[in-house]
Amino acid sequence: MTVLPASKLVLLGMMSRMPVAGNVWLILQYLIGLRRLGYDPYYVEAHGVYPGMLMGGSGGDAGDRVAGFLDRALRPFGFGDRWAIHDPDSGDCRGLSRTRLSELYRSAALIVNVHGGTRPLPEQYATGRMVYLGTDPVQVEVELHDGRQETIDFLAPHAAFFTWGENHGRPDCRVPVSDRFEFQPTRAPVVMDLWEPGDVAPRPVFTTVGNWDQTRRGKDVTFEGEVYTWSKHHEFLKFLDLPARTGQAFELALSGGSYTDADRRLLEGRGWAVRDSLEFSTELDAYRRYLAGSRGEFTVAKDQNVRLRSGWFSERSAQYLACGRPVVTQETGFSNVLPAGRGLFAFATPDEAAATVAEVNADYDRHRRAAREVAREFFSYDVVLPKLLADAGVERRPRGAAVWPAG
Repeated sequence: MTVLPASKLVLLGMMSRMPVAGNVWLILQYLIGLRRLGYDPYYVEAHGVYPGMLMGGSGGDAGDRVAGFLDRALRPFGFGDRWAIHDPDSGDCRGLSRTRLSELYRSAALIVNVHGGTRPLPEQYATGRMVYLGTDPVQVEVELHDGRQETIDFLAPHAAFFTWGENHGRPDCRVPVSDRFEFQPTRAPVVMDLWEPGDVAPRPVFTTVGNWDQTRRGKDVTFEGEVYTWSKHHEFLKFLDLPARTGQAFELALSGGSYTDADRRLLEGRGWAVRDSLEFSTELDAYRRYLAGSRGEFTVAKDQNVRLRSGWFSERSAQYLACGRPVVTQETGFSNVLPAGRGLFAFATPDEAAATVAEVNADYDRHRRAAREVAREFFSYDVVLPKLLADAGVERRPRGAAVWPAG
């Protein structure tokens, strides 16, 4: 095996493609958690995709806009000199110099392709230390099952494969298992002290943050002759009567482009409050305070994850738990791995959803404390990340060195 003198790690991400607080927090949990474990993590964007949402139709240089965004997001947390954006087509590089970025790839103990959002470059996978981290299971696995060559070619340069589908490979999980690419379950880490609710008191409202109708994204999949949908609104529609059945207030914070006036009228007519998530999703602390200011989270999952029982669990739900806010979420098979019934609840039917909301309200303080206990025991960075690193082949050494087993 090769002993590396430094413990540098690289996260390849896509924050500029979706420049909202939830996506930034996701990356920050990895960066901060890895640094607290004694590693030296860096953030790199090398996907080469135009940052349309960040540009907002305005003029100017896209590279400058992305560089400014990344610096503002990362510098307050001590990563002001540990990021780079590299356009593989033009060769343009900001943040780290092109020379330093190449050296970083060569010396890193691990290069993590977060979301699988970056097409592998030779200088990344030539190290033999590039790994795939899938945060949205089902589509890639189905494409492998169907023998899609483009997907096979994309995954092949990676040395290890991880999925947020925590039920992957279990008997009741119907997501296809690849003979060639062995996906290992992992989950989103949280840095617990960053989610302390502090002086934020919960409102008497269950909330969630996300999108409504995303059918135009074209991410439905067909598996064994059956269509599995991707847009969450298909599942929310099954629970529209929940406010009337429970007398509980619910609020959906939705991205503006994902719902219409007709959608809003439908939801509000059934007792759901609707607000634009961009009202608070442009600032990290405002996003955190929104979660902490909720009574808890009520949400659904994508049909793909529900019916195929992938075990997917949202990083946002983990953050609600870390705030000490109970989570009531649709069952995806995650309860095979995570404890459900105290602080965290899984439901499958409208009756179960109504019953779990009532159970939380009957002993709220108990479930509020239990939520934070679940977060600490199962999602804390010092629980999640050491296992991820070990499964990837990176071993911590007493002197801080990292090793990568050859072969």
